[in-house]
Amino acid sequence: MDVKIFHGFGDVLFEVSMALIPLLLFFFFFQVFMLKLPLSKVRDIIVGVILTFFGLAFFLQGVHVGFLPVGQEIGDIVGDWTHQWILIPVGFLLGFVATFAEPAVRVLNAEVDKVTSGYIPSKLMLYTLSIGVAISIALSMARIIYGIPLWYFIGPGYILALSMILVSNETFTSIAFDAGGVATGPMTVTFILAIALGFSDTLEGRDPLIDGFGMIALVALAPILSVLVLGLLFKYNESKSDG
Repeated sequence: MDVKIFHGFGDVLFEVSMALIPLLLFFFFFQVFMLKLPLSKVRDIIVGVILTFFGLAFFLQGVHVGFLPVGQEIGDIVGDWTHQWILIPVGFLLGFVATFAEPAVRVLNAEVDKVTSGYIPSKLMLYTLSIGVAISIALSMARIIYGIPLWYFIGPGYILALSMILVSNETFTSIAFDAGGVATGPMTVTFILAIALGFSDTLEGRDPLIDGFGMIALVALAPILSVLVLGLLFKYNESKSDG
């Protein structure tokens, strides 16, 4: 596999610039007319933006030259395995590890812990989201192997989620739908999606555009269900203690 580390890095720098410049202009507008933060605070924010710029640039470059090609290669290799069902537990493990390492998930968990004053511990949220996504990845691999239509999972899944909203804690309902977007971050989308695409491409009768990309829909649904279930458990424990 021929890897050129900085191939296309200029395009990545341009993309990151276009993402951060509007945010920076937005901040300066509010700083001049409303915030009026002290100069030391503005300096710290600018330094943070610069670090974010280079961090995002190098991360995305690593995704392009590392995660995507390696994921594709792994998918191509496992597609030739005799016992393809092994990819189901492997998918569970990869989903757990990828979510556990997802930066956006860490940020969400820390904010939830902070806002709820420890009522919802960050570690508990981390394991809840990681297990939920792991199950969704395992189901995605099973769907690719056995050719199960996506709607067999998505339809009942959202019906179940909407049903649980009626009885779950409102706090957990709000967190759940934000968690669905957070879990579909760069770790999951770049690495595991590449594996799923490579795997579905090697299987006869499978279409990567249909079977591979459907995985992200399940990943977005899994945290919603897992957090709502956690909310029901909290509500049950509270009612049990009150009784």
